[in-house]
Amino acid sequence: MNVVVTGATSFLGRAVADRLLKQGSKVYGVVRPGSQNMRYLPADQPGFMVIERELEALDTLDQVIGGTCQAFYHFGWDGSGSENRMKREVQQRNVRDSLKALEGAMRLGCSRFLFSGSQAEYGIHTGPLSEDTVCDPVSEYGKAKLDFLRQAEETASKWRQSGISSMEYIHARIFSVYGPGDHPWSLVESCLRAFGRGEYISLGECTQMWNFLYLEDCVRALMLLMESKKESVSGIYNVAAPECETKPLREYIRQMYETMGYHGSYSFGRRRPNAEGLVNLIPDIRKLEEETGFCPHVSFSEGTRKTWGYEKRIDMEGKMWYER
Repeated sequence: MNVVVTGATSFLGRAVADRLLKQGSKVYGVVRPGSQNMRYLPADQPGFMVIERELEALDTLDQVIGGTCQAFYHFGWDGSGSENRMKREVQQRNVRDSLKALEGAMRLGCSRFLFSGSQAEYGIHTGPLSEDTVCDPVSEYGKAKLDFLRQAEETASKWRQSGISSMEYIHARIFSVYGPGDHPWSLVESCLRAFGRGEYISLGECTQMWNFLYLEDCVRALMLLMESKKESVSGIYNVAAPECETKPLREYIRQMYETMGYHGSYSFGRRRPNAEGLVNLIPDIRKLEEETGFCPHVSFSEGTRKTWGYEKRIDMEGKMWYER
């Protein structure tokens, strides 16, 4: 296929692009002009083309991509870090820019558009979260992701009714993903680094229910949705590990401590909750399972070993690669 991946230097964007290239797709990786992270891209691989575009100009991609594309993965989103998640002006700009991406996909003749939504759209709940759960987001980040869902569904519906485009809109509501290449300040990376070095780490209460999904499994779930042979897979899908993997966050911490050979130390209750408060993640992924047959291949113990087993290296040309 000919596939567009925006946010191609992001954690998920890089992984999706790599997987698509391995299966023989032509990949257009969209990045911001002058991005320092472009050195992480597989620009020298056959089938990969880097396109430098600001997020607000994603409706003009047809000017540089010749011909039709079949699929469009949209990961480009500004201000996903904690300090910007509560800034309305930053997050609402993302909504406007993502609508430009949707228009860009339509102009390219894409059959499907997949957007990286977030569990933050649900807000704070104590029970299981299905796609039908009422959303009441706390952060501006979650509100913006939900705003885009509503506007994108309405826009795609109007296009279908008017005969402009039959493009399907897939809203992947992604929960907590970890793996090689994640941000160094993420919980899994921070714990593995501390325990791997025999150091101490202070943590929050970690009493909330949580659910982790390994990067490779997340990418496979997204691609199963995008490449499904079913006539239509439009709609919202929770992307997470199954119910059996949901457990108190403290259990995940203890599991990482065990995996790393009980080196270092940790304590709970020393850090304040993030801006969105104490959130429970209890995803219901039955819809994803029923529509695609998705089942994770990597357990948390294996995933953390894989994550720690890859050391980030920068070669002489400034490109990142991973080594066991």
